[in-house]
Amino acid sequence: MPAKKIRASRFADRFRVTKPKSFRLSQIDPADTWRLRSRQQAGELLQRGIERLTELQEMLYAQDRWSVLLIFQAMDAAGKDSTIKHVMSGVNPQGCQVVSFKQPSAEELDHDFLWRSARRLPERGRIGIFNRSYYEEVLVVRVHPELLAKQKPPSKLVTKQIWEQRFTDINAHERYLTRNGTVIRKFFLHVSREEQKRRFLSRLDEPEKHWKFSLADVQERAHWEAYQHAYEEMIRNTTTKEAPWYVVPADNKWFTRLAVAAAVIDTLEELELAYPKVDSVKRRELATAREALADEAS
Repeated sequence: MPAKKIRASRFADRFRVTKPKSFRLSQIDPADTWRLRSRQQAGELLQRGIERLTELQEMLYAQDRWSVLLIFQAMDAAGKDSTIKHVMSGVNPQGCQVVSFKQPSAEELDHDFLWRSARRLPERGRIGIFNRSYYEEVLVVRVHPELLAKQKPPSKLVTKQIWEQRFTDINAHERYLTRNGTVIRKFFLHVSREEQKRRFLSRLDEPEKHWKFSLADVQERAHWEAYQHAYEEMIRNTTTKEAPWYVVPADNKWFTRLAVAAAVIDTLEELELAYPKVDSVKRRELATAREALADEAS
């Protein structure tokens, strides 16, 4: 019996950016849980959502027409890894691929800024997840201009308009992908500075989390306001109808996971997925196979 469909609009649409030009990051409360006040209630809804997502992913894979790209951006310790882990926990690994973009290699720096991500786009029938993405090029590179110099662009091309130009290029890139059957949904996990500090301290207090800690993460806190400005500009300039941004409160991970799951489910529901129908040739082939198996048994 199919899992009860989660009412995605209740948890996702509230955080979907629909009026980008007037969007302000300060409008979103990082601690918002909307009408949910219980972690248990959210957990039950998430489990139901995961079951539905499993069904939809199987049909996406079988139909082999659409591909889905989910992009996650956030400040450090906002919960990208755990959100991906929990939301996609029921998905068949064959139909899902996760790519984490780290510091670019020498080869990647010798190409345009979209090159390395374009190589890792999901195939038809699959869900691709970018844990960070080409959006780092208008975030960390904007906050740390010295990184732009390492990309070695011709000096005459580095003007005051470079960020607006990159926004334009990203929008064109996503429009192209959409027109070719890749459905794009983008998530900014919005964590407060206070909650980030609490999570950093937790990593320091728990030995099993030491591997996740980096001094650079703390040093980046000095650029908090610059990052907030860069994120706001990014969302305002790259939110489109085809590839929207969801700004999801991230101070409560249990709510973050539910809101993201709801948005993904809602997206897949809109595709009207179905298992492929077999033609008469295939039906005869199946009948022949059944007869052969029946004869073998007798």
